[in-house]
Amino acid sequence: MAKRDFYDVLGVNKNSSPEEFKSAYRKLAIKYHPDKNPGDKASEDKFKEASEAYGILSDKEKKQNYDNFGHAAFEGGGGRQSSGFGGADFSDIFEDFFGDFGSAGRSRGSRSSNNRGSDLRYDLSITLEEAYEGKKQDIKFSTTEKCTTCKGNGSKPGSSPDRCSVCGGNGKVRSNQGFFTVQQTCPQCAGSGEEITNPCNDCNGQGNKQISKKLSVTIPKGVDDGTRIRLAGKGEAGTKGGASGDLYLFINVHSHDLFKRSDENLFFEFPISIADAALGTTIEIPTIDSGRAKIKIPDGTQSGKQFRLKGKGMPYIKGSGNGDLYVQINTEVPISLNKEQKDLLEKFREIENEKSNPSIKKFIKKAKSFWKN
Repeated sequence: MAKRDFYDVLGVNKNSSPEEFKSAYRKLAIKYHPDKNPGDKASEDKFKEASEAYGILSDKEKKQNYDNFGHAAFEGGGGRQSSGFGGADFSDIFEDFFGDFGSAGRSRGSRSSNNRGSDLRYDLSITLEEAYEGKKQDIKFSTTEKCTTCKGNGSKPGSSPDRCSVCGGNGKVRSNQGFFTVQQTCPQCAGSGEEITNPCNDCNGQGNKQISKKLSVTIPKGVDDGTRIRLAGKGEAGTKGGASGDLYLFINVHSHDLFKRSDENLFFEFPISIADAALGTTIEIPTIDSGRAKIKIPDGTQSGKQFRLKGKGMPYIKGSGNGDLYVQINTEVPISLNKEQKDLLEKFREIENEKSNPSIKKFIKKAKSFWKN
């Protein structure tokens, strides 16, 4: 049976990048691997076909020969080279599928990294004022810590873990899958290469104990809603010599009754009367630092006008200085007038009509032109 084109096998083309070759092969290898399809000859054949295609196309020199001569470049005397695995690196491709896939010579220190403690998440809610000022907060959470009796090795004091009887202390076991030899983490010792034969009574051989922990944390100035703070090594303790995980604080900043926030800038709306907008006035406004600021409103200020107070916003979480505070003026139209107010406004309207406000006059002219058309 004639071999299929290697590019068609992987679903790529000649101009695809090495990363695209690798990604295409990874999907096919995971889909058709014999471990996922035991006894399925068709899947095994597709797996071999994809592996051979990737072995050729992932090697620059072999790919060039294949592009020039096709399958003939590897026929007749090619021997084992025709399988296409000479220059291909399959270890990182199978990492997700098999767990640990690589050489048997990994160090014990490398194996212990697999025993790293779990990361923890803590949700912390604060006010906008606290986000402005920063704060210290005591938090309490459940975690694991290294057993003080056995010092984390899981064995009774005076004894030590033994070499794993399954992998011989290597932390890896091998199995044959067709023409492939697959290396996986030892299921007995989880890659540590050790077995606990005389377990510690305090932690039952786990090396860790569950505790309730109290920690004082510092929330920096300027944190925003959704800010994540990493506290390295404050998560759960590792096992069998593994490092501790991290603790992540997720900050939730409560909405404020007055201020609205956008990055480091603050906004709020300030209502004024028609008279103040027309004649001008000076207003006093609150600031996030619990202070006050004065703003001069010039006569003729239109509703929606914004005034900027530089440096009166939130602190920059990285760097120095603060954002700005924007105050939007909203002109309020009175809804309940007494007779004197109505008379005054009627007189004002008469004067306005006589004066013929330019913007109103311009709009009326446009409207008349529209109706005429």
